[in-house]
Amino acid sequence: MIELIPAIDIIEGKCVRLTQGDYSTRKVYNEDPLEVAKMLEDNGIRRLHVVDLDGAHEGRIINYRTLDRIASRTSLIIDFGGGLKGESDVEIAFESGAQMITGGSIAVREPETFGAWIDKFGSERILLGADAKDRKIAIGGWKETTDVELIPFIEGYYKKGITKVVCTDIACDGMLQGPSVELYKEIREAIPTLYIIASGGVSSVADIERLDEAGIPAVIFGKALYEGRIQLRDLLRFM
Repeated sequence: MIELIPAIDIIEGKCVRLTQGDYSTRKVYNEDPLEVAKMLEDNGIRRLHVVDLDGAHEGRIINYRTLDRIASRTSLIIDFGGGLKGESDVEIAFESGAQMITGGSIAVREPETFGAWIDKFGSERILLGADAKDRKIAIGGWKETTDVELIPFIEGYYKKGITKVVCTDIACDGMLQGPSVELYKEIREAIPTLYIIASGGVSSVADIERLDEAGIPAVIFGKALYEGRIQLRDLLRFM
């Protein structure tokens, strides 16, 4: 059964969503992300994906106090990303209650640093963030598209011990037009034992069902939930 991972994206301590990573499109859904987290927990959710969008923009962890509030006042298992550029940032995230962190840009720009995180903290606590546009890796809050091919990039880190990857198709993110099921199936065929966490484009429970039927282990979703297209009561079958 597919693992459900709602997302809470944070700007200035508020729960927001963007469209295709464009900060100018931000929409505030709740002034207090803790309220959202508690609501999710009360409805049976056990996992949470928290993104520090301020941190991603500034290149350093910023919203760790919000992370701490969520982690200390819920029992949710949290993975945290955004602005993690140095080991001190990673340590702050863990000290603030994250059980896992997701590294994306750092894995492209400083592979030795990211590799050292895997070695020090363990692959069960370090997730690879693989954000792609036209199957090329994008970094820096999606502002920069590289020439790095998506699947070989993931394969390289899989060989270094990474077991879980959060893969976002930027073209789909925030568009509510469906996830890139075929892309995730390609990754699964290339690396059958990889734990793929699909992200971007989920617009309905039917989209989650499609990913589940395709054998994708987990899915991150946010905007569809906040816009009311997905009702938490309709997710009980997956829990």
